[in-house]
Amino acid sequence: MTVQGVTITILEDDFISLTDIARRFDPENPITFIQNWLRNRETVEYLGNWEILHNPNFKVIEFDDLYAKSGINRFNLSLTKWIERTTAIGIRTKLGKGGGTYAHKDIAMAFCFWLSPTFQLYTVKEYQRLKSLENPEWNMRRALAKVNYNLHKGAVRQHIIPAMKGTPKAAAAIAFSEEADMFNLALFGLTAEQWRKENPDWVAQGFNIRDTADIYQLLVLANIEAYNETLIHYQLSKEERLDELQKTASRQLEALYSMNRLPLSAMQSPHLLPEKDVQNLSAEEL
Repeated sequence: MTVQGVTITILEDDFISLTDIARRFDPENPITFIQNWLRNRETVEYLGNWEILHNPNFKVIEFDDLYAKSGINRFNLSLTKWIERTTAIGIRTKLGKGGGTYAHKDIAMAFCFWLSPTFQLYTVKEYQRLKSLENPEWNMRRALAKVNYNLHKGAVRQHIIPAMKGTPKAAAAIAFSEEADMFNLALFGLTAEQWRKENPDWVAQGFNIRDTADIYQLLVLANIEAYNETLIHYQLSKEERLDELQKTASRQLEALYSMNRLPLSAMQSPHLLPEKDVQNLSAEEL
């Protein structure tokens, strides 16, 4: 979401980036605001009581000790210390693309209020607007994608891994890696390793090949995962399955791009599809 010109990342489980929020007030060093906020006695009290309500494994005794020490000038509380001592779940860090400090929406809004009550009001309003626009159909697609992946994973464990040499753990690692590359070849036309060699700048920023996929490619990926599960059960060879998945992915992407008035070049170089082309579509078209 965008609030007063600042883009704020929201994860699927309603965790909001405190790092992005703090950038509204210090673009160069947002972590300073988060550290100062954690030192605040009212913050410690709020975080502790949120955990008591939502976290059955929260270490209340450790929290009581930290709370008793809070408020004095020499008190210092890092995020790592808070999580390790209390097993807190309401605030966490994320590495890689979109990395930073994230907190549950209840805690994130409290952080906004600490920074600026006015900014918090705008943030709450924008968050509520976005939640009102959530598409039940898109949520169902995400659920179906998860089901399809689990079906595919089960087929690999049942039919492919037992026929491989080596320990079950090693065989599983190789099998799932090879299957993932087969999907990449079918959908993008290259393996993850080939993509990394061709896109070192993206790799340096923490991206992988699937991070660059658009909404249509993600939908097709879920579809070919489900189709692959059927092909595995029919005992087709890896080469035969790759051929079938490539044909299926090509047909579906061509149909989706055509239906939504996207250029054929988007299908030919899908991982280079401009993000704005997808963002400009209406909810009905998506």
